[in-house]
Amino acid sequence: MPRLPIAASILAAAVLTACGHFSPGRAAPVISGYLSHQLCSAVFVAGRSPDRYYRDAIEPLAGPVAFLTRFTVDREHGEVRATFAGLAESRAVYRPQFGCVNATGRASASELSPPAQSEATPPLLGAIAGAAPVQPAEPALVAALDHAFDETTQAPHRFTQAVVVIHKDRIVAERYASDVGVDTPLTGWSATKSVTNALIGILVRQGKLDIHAPAPIMAWADPRDPRHAITIDQLLRMNSGLDMGQSLTSSVLTAFDPSAQMIFVDADTAAMAQRAPLAYPPGTHWNYTNANTQLLSRIVRDQAGGTAAATLGFARRELFDKLGMQHVTLEFDAAGTPIGASHMWASARDWARFGLLYLHDGVVGGQRILPAGWVDDSAAPTSGSEDFGYGAGFWTNRGPGAGARYRIRHGMPADAFMARGSNGQYVVIIPSKDLVIVRLGPAWTPRDDMERVAQFTREVIEALKGG
Repeated sequence: MPRLPIAASILAAAVLTACGHFSPGRAAPVISGYLSHQLCSAVFVAGRSPDRYYRDAIEPLAGPVAFLTRFTVDREHGEVRATFAGLAESRAVYRPQFGCVNATGRASASELSPPAQSEATPPLLGAIAGAAPVQPAEPALVAALDHAFDETTQAPHRFTQAVVVIHKDRIVAERYASDVGVDTPLTGWSATKSVTNALIGILVRQGKLDIHAPAPIMAWADPRDPRHAITIDQLLRMNSGLDMGQSLTSSVLTAFDPSAQMIFVDADTAAMAQRAPLAYPPGTHWNYTNANTQLLSRIVRDQAGGTAAATLGFARRELFDKLGMQHVTLEFDAAGTPIGASHMWASARDWARFGLLYLHDGVVGGQRILPAGWVDDSAAPTSGSEDFGYGAGFWTNRGPGAGARYRIRHGMPADAFMARGSNGQYVVIIPSKDLVIVRLGPAWTPRDDMERVAQFTREVIEALKGG
């Protein structure tokens, strides 16, 4: 769940540079890279206003040093340039179907061939609503939506952009911000990791991968390499033992973190991740880092055909099209690997359709998409993550840890699990209630607005009793 505290990072840089430990020049490209990429995606993928997106989703990170950031949007050429404090300049370029890419230092972004056209087939998942937003008739559901969109009178704000509630496979309530509609793609941040989980699961079902065997990463092929023992399951569960920073929490040093540099600066994210040494023996230590998921993304790419076009075609054919996800963009890095740790944009309804796949144990329209047992295994807690409650690509309330107890105490059922992204992106799946709840928008309130999302979940369940 990447979050980049720019103001804190620069304050830290000023102090630490005086001590000789860090250089602001190391953090500045992360900041400008973040700014250019996110604005590029917001404008060219989602069709958002750059000024409003900057105000809501980026400026709160910058705080008192926002005046050091600059950006320009070139709509004719589909690119955004950003600078920070005169220390770094970054450039992101939009590539149709593949999203935005870091093109800093290159005359042009790498051209990618589109996926081969396949014969259109009806989605396995049928209609979940009509074209217009679903206005609930029940006063209790209306009140719950009102509470979800309640805004704070002063910073930090929650900036709720979309809420969708699906009960028994139909939308029973939804609402959108003034500049967002049912088809507007919205970032999921680290909820994208759950999509990567699904793509891995499909490859397992097809017999192409064994999650308990050594991960098929060429750089670790030598059995004498201690990383050779790392499994796909350990990459999914964030206990690979790799020394590649952390993507769980924000601190004054986040801009120096290698996992942030990998996403926002490096052209080949998986290549950077696979160079990481071991900090702990595989399977012995939990550490949430984007590096694990970028390695999984490269495995998906390799198994799907080795190119960005083949990978996107695989994702569409085997997942998005079957679920009827029509407004989705999975972004790719400059090397052609999907940024499966953090960069998928999709409409709130599409995120809800994704949730339905897991609500129904990986089966859609009578067809098994994910292996039997995959969903429960993904929601099973990982040892060492108890303070947060993490499974295998999903956050989970299943288990005795403090993270699960906190969410349950505030209104989420004990069997719930969720795709979750930084700053308040949620796809909450509750099998016992036949319920999927999506909440999207850049929340800056404490704990990624978790308490309000849990409250909303509780209110929805109360409103649907007997339904």
